[in-house]
Amino acid sequence: MGSKKKARVDTPTPQGRPAKSTTMSKYTAADITVLEGLDPVRKRPGMYIGGVGSAGLHHLVWEIVDNSIDEAMNGHASDVSVTLHKDGQSVTVTDNGRGIPVGIHPKHKKSALELIFTTLHAGGKFDGGNYKTSGGLHGVGASVVNALSSRLVAKVKRDGAEWEMEFRAGVPVGKLKKLGPARGTGTSIWFRPDPTIFPKIEFSADLIRERLEVASFLHRGLRVHFIDEVGGQKYDFFQEGGLSDFLARLVQTANKKPVHEQPFALSREIDESRLEVAFRWTEATDETIRSYVNGIPTGSGGTHENGLRGGLVKAVRNYIETHNLAPRGVSITAEDIREGLVGIISVFVPDPQFQGQTKDRLNNPEVQSLVDSAVRPALEQWLNSNRTAAEQIVARIILAARAREASRAASAQITRKTATSGRLTLPGKLSDCLATDRSGTELFIVEGDSAGGSAKQGRDRNTQAILPLRGKVLNTEGLSLAKVLENKEIADLITALGCGVGTSFDISKLRYQRVILLADADSDGNHITTLLLTLLYRHLPELIKSGRVYLAVPPLYRIDIGKETYWAADDADKERILKEKAKGNGKADITRFKGLGEMMPKVLWDTTLNPKTRRLLRVEVQDALETDRVINELMGKDASARFRFIMERAEQAEELDV
Repeated sequence: MGSKKKARVDTPTPQGRPAKSTTMSKYTAADITVLEGLDPVRKRPGMYIGGVGSAGLHHLVWEIVDNSIDEAMNGHASDVSVTLHKDGQSVTVTDNGRGIPVGIHPKHKKSALELIFTTLHAGGKFDGGNYKTSGGLHGVGASVVNALSSRLVAKVKRDGAEWEMEFRAGVPVGKLKKLGPARGTGTSIWFRPDPTIFPKIEFSADLIRERLEVASFLHRGLRVHFIDEVGGQKYDFFQEGGLSDFLARLVQTANKKPVHEQPFALSREIDESRLEVAFRWTEATDETIRSYVNGIPTGSGGTHENGLRGGLVKAVRNYIETHNLAPRGVSITAEDIREGLVGIISVFVPDPQFQGQTKDRLNNPEVQSLVDSAVRPALEQWLNSNRTAAEQIVARIILAARAREASRAASAQITRKTATSGRLTLPGKLSDCLATDRSGTELFIVEGDSAGGSAKQGRDRNTQAILPLRGKVLNTEGLSLAKVLENKEIADLITALGCGVGTSFDISKLRYQRVILLADADSDGNHITTLLLTLLYRHLPELIKSGRVYLAVPPLYRIDIGKETYWAADDADKERILKEKAKGNGKADITRFKGLGEMMPKVLWDTTLNPKTRRLLRVEVQDALETDRVINELMGKDASARFRFIMERAEQAEELDV
């Protein structure tokens, strides 16, 4: 017989054409590779530390630090110290805990210390007997750090002696050594990451310091030390205030203005778990929640964060409904309730289920209901016991809801109509001031063309601009921004202001330093002023909040007594002047102005426009919740509230202009 030939096959290319014939490769049992010991870690480090970049490099530090903090968390240590050495590439973590066991394991015939550092899933945290709660759960932290370090030295003090064992790339260098007698107990781990694994070994002292400082907040009473030999700095952290102090630090660092003075804080022991929460609302528009499980930050959140958000929203909704604080015509969403919130949640659970070895997200479903059921009643009770803070919070939430709905209503077409879109074309009826610098300039919004004419003649043309409005302004309460901007008078006003409205609002583009409402000193003028304030409060609230809006106080009466002339803003002012000035000075001649248009320009200047002699009232909102309620009731579509308001004050209405 002839010689045997090897079988050949034609392998198709991706384009479907047969490639050149190759010898068939056989996939057999001999091709299976088994990675033993710590080889899997060195082969695929990303599976254990998330990558070999800066985050993965620092994760080595966190793993060792977490083991030390576990000792403190369970009452066996009071001090944890971390040293970044002068080379910037090696770290030592030391604690005064019980010390890693050094005895021989009965089954594996190796010291427990060697097993912990050379075997995946070896540790004392699986059965719950030694650690009630802990951050290191999978038994891989110490061994992973060892595997990814070019050199690691573990020193242990326990049983009256000090012990040492050295490793290189995860492999022991000799056996466990007994160095001699020692007092006290504890563990010290020195390690240098392997440059063949990490392309760049550069530890951040700031990052390590921040992590350790946070740990001192989370574990009240724990002393944490950081020695930065690279920068020549030493830090000692010890926090007695816990999460409340941590919250104050977050709010201050982020430069967020709190809405209420005292934060909400909660600490509860529930079965074998422990819950700590602290939060407060701020004027910021974002939501910030820091979450931790057994002292480990969970950047991607998880069930504990979900429980906090759920319980918080339910408590606030219950409070609003119980006290009838829900605004008419506005729906409040969960996002509105949480807007501006800065909070911290720290849970300690015996068997946390993390998503991945980097422990970035908590998956325990039972933790969500545990947090929810604890936060909801506690927060509701706190709101009822702190009514001032509660009303400030609810007012903040209502403003967020109104702002959201106003922003949603502003379409692209409306945005193009605002003053900041494209080239600014000022309204023709605006008599602008000559000054190019905004400092010291004023825009007077005047009722009617007649009054506008007097104001234009009497003003200081350099700094004072006049915008007359025809008729009564549209009542904007309950209207969408799109509907509001269809009104020409309002559109002209927003154009004159120059700062835009809705999503395009930018107070830095406001064309004047002050915006002054100037209306007749009678009930009709008061109504117009109220309509303008409603517009500004609902759609340009930042103007009021920044102190830019004022009310002019024109006189209602001219009182001539002898050769002296006095101006009275209202009836009460008139009676005061008559009582104080008319005695023995002859008969008083009283003239009542029907409107600003009747005043001569010089009289209007002397009494109302001249900064040296006029009176201005700055518009401020001291109680946002009450202001929102009053505007909603008096200017909203529901007439019943207005009817009650009028009937309750009918006796005060001695004279009405009709």
